[in-house]
Amino acid sequence: MEVLTVVSYLSSFLTLIYLLVVFGFIRGWHRLVPFKYKQTMGKTSVSIIIAARNEAGNIHRTIEALLAQDYNKELTEIIFIDDHSTDNTAEIILSYAQAGVKLISLKEDQALNSYKKKAIQTAIGQAKGRLIITTDADCRMGVHWLKTIVAFYEEKGYKMISSPVAYDEEKSFFERSQSLEFLYLIGLGASTIGNNMPSTCNGANLAYEREAFYEVGGFQGIDDLASGDDELLLHKIAARYDKQIGFLRNRDAIVYTHAKPNLGEFLQQRKRWASKSTRYKNKSIIVLGVFIWFFNLSILLNLLAGVFFIGFLKIALLQLVLKIAIELLFLIDVTKFARRRSLLVLLPVLNVLHVLYIIYIGVAGNSGKYNWKGRMVK
Repeated sequence: MEVLTVVSYLSSFLTLIYLLVVFGFIRGWHRLVPFKYKQTMGKTSVSIIIAARNEAGNIHRTIEALLAQDYNKELTEIIFIDDHSTDNTAEIILSYAQAGVKLISLKEDQALNSYKKKAIQTAIGQAKGRLIITTDADCRMGVHWLKTIVAFYEEKGYKMISSPVAYDEEKSFFERSQSLEFLYLIGLGASTIGNNMPSTCNGANLAYEREAFYEVGGFQGIDDLASGDDELLLHKIAARYDKQIGFLRNRDAIVYTHAKPNLGEFLQQRKRWASKSTRYKNKSIIVLGVFIWFFNLSILLNLLAGVFFIGFLKIALLQLVLKIAIELLFLIDVTKFARRRSLLVLLPVLNVLHVLYIIYIGVAGNSGKYNWKGRMVK
């Protein structure tokens, strides 16, 4: 069949591209030299900034974790920005005022599409630290987190540092599945930095020089998009400062948060993340994303056609086997770093579902609106 031959060649081409891409991730991950903390007295002033909206149920643990950091308290500033919370988030933050925790209340009369960027930029405007570190109001970290980031910054002198984020305390198969997929994303972002082609990072564990933030114009030009306080800022800084972006490969630098409890919240989160791709200045990242989307689409189409013609099913199964194999090679090292190797047993089961997810998010994330923190944004 001529159609089968054409599909076979096209599927082979897309599969080869995907294998080369993930091989590049593997290479980039191994280029990241694990950072070994040296017992030194940090000298860098730090402002930790957290935008919070309706986080009364989680924020106690975050504040306690930040106050427990074993870095010089005189060089540490903790700033929370209450983003129009309708619960008692602000009151909880204020109860820690005597411990040095600062609260800024965001007061915007006109509706914005990017409240989080406004919150962060407002805090940076009042921050005193040379190094800005952002995290989220539902995150937790070990006591050595801050001093490890500062030590890495003082040794390497990077303008921006991306550090690892992981899920923990999972309560279901669905949440454990997210943990594996999320580690893939964190490893992907780390590997692109290792290859000196930064593409993604996570604002739950991100550090950058205050001066660098202003030199690239802050969030100017990207402040109309609800998401992107992390990735799009990464792209701006990377464009200005070549080879000045680092990934901190050290377990003490990991920030922990929770997976989404249900499919609805998960999809809303991923639509928000995917929406940033419409504003990427680096077209090679967009082209790469399009290739990956078409690769996953080809698997689905071959599976559907395989119901009627066995030849298409064989092509789809071969694509899935190769996809699982190369992703396993990548995730073996990433999950080892996070001490979550047990999650790898989920990989074969999740692959078909992941194909459907990639196809859906590729469309939904670049069209329409999504719900974020009780607001409908785009």
